Amino acid sequence: MDPEVDVIAGKERSRGQAGAGIGNVWLRSPRGNKGEPPLTRERIVQAAVALLDEEGMDRLTMRHLAERLQVGATTLYWHVATKADVIDLAVDAIFGETSLPDQRAENPRDDIVVLVNTWRQAMLRHPWAATLPARQRPLMGPNFLAWMEFLQSGLLRAGLTDKRLNAATWALYNHVMGATATQSSLQLSAEESRLGQEYLESRRDQYPTVAANNYISDVDWDTSFTVGLELLLDGIEAQTGS
Repeated sequence: MDPEVDVIAGKERSRGQAGAGIGNVWLRSPRGNKGEPPLTRERIVQAAVALLDEEGMDRLTMRHLAERLQVGATTLYWHVATKADVIDLAVDAIFGETSLPDQRAENPRDDIVVLVNTWRQAMLRHPWAATLPARQRPLMGPNFLAWMEFLQSGLLRAGLTDKRLNAATWALYNHVMGATATQSSLQLSAEESRLGQEYLESRRDQYPTVAANNYISDVDWDTSFTVGLELLLDGIEAQTGS
């Protein structure tokens, strides 16, 4: 362990603060400022988002973030306890970049479409967020929860309740995150696409449907996302009879 980190951990254990052992940053009370007044949680989050946008998840370490902020690691750890905290805070900051509509549309489907497409654009602006490993705890930040409230209230107005409401929520969540993760990660060159299609054509007897439908070469992400969303919403409406 980094000696500076070990010092901080020892101090925290001795304090026995309330909330120790709580893994979710949103369920712990934020600490007051320590050290130079300019260093705040907001400044840390801004720097973390910029670092992730420019250098990617592999380059995010607490030491590298501290260097970017021009502070010592000890000072940084006063404000955020772990790298996971930084990621949770940075992800929630993304959802705070765009305001939700002030008024609900007459048709809840219109609200859902607006929110889901806005969500997708937010993830594409910050592709590292779309490719994060599966979260080990639900997102609990205020910005994300505002988006989730908007989505679930729309689904409720559409006639979904209880298990079906949550199932529809996760279906839409997975559509956004899966589609944007694939678009952000799957970067085939024109030559790779051509060779991939030729490979499938040479095995058309084994994979006739896949070869015939441009599985490799179809990278019209916008259309695929839009049509996929329509299929999901059509299914939801069929369930509710709306």
